[in-house]
Amino acid sequence: MPIQSLDAIDRRILNALQHDARVANVVLAEQVGLSPSPCLRRVRLLEDEGVILGYSARLDRQKVGLGLTVFIAVNIQTHADLNPNMFVEAVREMSEVISCHVTSGDHDFLLQVVVPDLETYRDFIMNRLIKVPGVQHIKSNFVIDTVKEAGALSIPNLTRSSLEP
Repeated sequence: MPIQSLDAIDRRILNALQHDARVANVVLAEQVGLSPSPCLRRVRLLEDEGVILGYSARLDRQKVGLGLTVFIAVNIQTHADLNPNMFVEAVREMSEVISCHVTSGDHDFLLQVVVPDLETYRDFIMNRLIKVPGVQHIKSNFVIDTVKEAGALSIPNLTRSSLEP
């Protein structure tokens, strides 16, 4: 079934699930103004169409022993003999990298890296990241304090067809 638009109920479902993905369907249905069966069908449709990508638990980094967060700006060489996807493929395999973005401006990529401590970070840089073919330059920015972490998305009135690739 092609998606026509994210209506008000879809947006309420998405907002509710972003704040509590473990909410029971009966409770979710009540929150968004539907009966349980249509609510569950809408959630499944949003999942099937890739609007909802998955569910996860947020963890306290300190309490699980990951006390150091670093943003790393990376420049890669653009020589014709290098496979441009080698860096991306290598980063996807690094569990310390929790996000990687292609950026404009002075750097090619921005990585968010979470590790237990400075010694582990040094090991990550010296023995893994700078050994990836094509890495030309890195610049590290250490997080001193986190003011706001990734939170719920503010969902605008979009047509579902505009969400398709």
